[in-house]
Formats: sequence, C-alpha cells, structure tokens
Amino acid sequence: MNRKNIFLVPAFLLLLSVIISSCSTVAITGRKQLNIIPDATMLSMSFQQYDQFLKENKKSNDATKIQMINRVGSNIKGAVERYFAENKMSDRLNGFNWEFNLVESPEVNAWCMPGGKVVFYTGILPICNGEAGVAVVMGHEVAHAIAEHGSERMSQGLITEFGGMALDKALENKPQQTRTLWMSAFGLGAQLGVLLPFSRLHESEADHLGLIFMAMAGYDPNNAVDFWQRMSQQKGGQAPPEFLSTHPSDATRIAEIRKLLPSALKYYSK
Repeated sequence: MNRKNIFLVPAFLLLLSVIISSCSTVAITGRKQLNIIPDATMLSMSFQQYDQFLKENKKSNDATKIQMINRVGSNIKGAVERYFAENKMSDRLNGFNWEFNLVESPEVNAWCMPGGKVVFYTGILPICNGEAGVAVVMGHEVAHAIAEHGSERMSQGLITEFGGMALDKALENKPQQTRTLWMSAFGLGAQLGVLLPFSRLHESEADHLGLIFMAMAGYDPNNAVDFWQRMSQQKGGQAPPEFLSTHPSDATRIAEIRKLLPSALKYYSK
C-alpha cells in the first residue's frame, strides 16, 4: 500500500465514524439526517448573527403589521410546542429563544434561524395577502429551524469542505469561518451532487412540517396552495431549471403540497 493510501484509509474511517455517530431523526417525517454541530454552538452563533442583522437593518414601525407578525408567530410557536409536548419531544426545543421581527425591505423573503429567530421582510407581505398567507410562510420558515436544517447544511458543508479531517478545528473559536462556510458557494460537483438536492429536500420537508404547524395553529393549510400560486405569478416565470435550483419548481411544490393537504387537514380545526 502506498503512502497516499495509508493516509486515506484512516481518513475514510474517521469520516465514516463521524457520519454514523452523528445521525439524528427529523420530527414528523422521521428522516435520518447528519448533524455534527453541537446545539449549544449552533444556537450561540444563530443568536449572535440575528442580533447583528437587526442592528444593521431597519425594523418596520407599522404597528398593525408588526402585531400580525407577532400574533402569527406566537400561534405557530404554540403549535410547535404543543406538538412536541404531545409526542414527548419537548427536550428538542431546549435553548429556543423565540423572536419575531419585521424588517423594512422590498425583498420578497422571510427566514428563521436556529433557535426560533424569525425575520419577515415587508416585501413579502403583499404576496402573503393577509394573516393566513403569513401563517404559510411562518410555518415553513419555523419548520426549517425545527428540523435543524441549518445544522444539517453546515454539517454537509464541513464534510464536503474538509473531508471529515478537521471538523473540531473548523468549529474551534472560529464563528466567522463557520458562518462563511455555511453561506458560501461550494464546488460545482458538490453543489449539483449533494448540496442542491439536499436543499430541495429541506424545502419540501419544511413545506410538510409547515402545513402541520399552521393547521395546529388554527390556519387552513389550503392557503398554502394559494400562496405559492401568488408567488409563482410574482416571479413571472423567471426561475432556473429545477436541477440547478435550491428550491423545487413552483409546479412541483404546489403538486406536493396538494398531496400533503389531507394529512395536514387532520390537525386543523377552525
């Protein structure tokens, strides 16, 4: 065996052991996921970045809209906590510190960081078209945090970038490095072969969980179809091919949501 192979074998075994020992299960869907980032590390980074974002961006002063965002957020939060309590999984929410903010921006976007830190941009509210539409988006974005997609994505990125060889070092007192790794683009091979498909999987999984959370919060999940139809019209058909996108196509997403509606409606009561 040559010297190169001598070093590759233990590297492969180390990577394999990390993967095997770091598998967890997504609530509701039961999907196995890779997560090598300690919860305390992920939450600390999330809260710091969230506070920094709020310092650098202007919050809305529209009291009516702010109240709506907080009301929907509180309802979705209550649904999540109830679901986890009923399924004896409340410990999965340890360390969550929920917060909901509305930021002035024309960007059509919203997001939820690990630990329940939510931001809506004012630019998405016309497409939401009221509280039910906000609930669609809120449920979806909160679902990303509940399913620990951020941790999973960073774990995939670390393994893709370092081949499992320097995980501890990458996380050791280097929050900016891990943030850059999380947010930056990766090599084309990894992007098409691993990271993009997982991103589409995360989006579909967040749709699934989001429908259930909004239904439990008292919002009709049928509104998700209406929201994504409005979103599709807003895009004007401008979207990359689905295999090059981090999100499912609108047609794919709407079709999948329609399939999920019967199971989500079981959680809905007016």
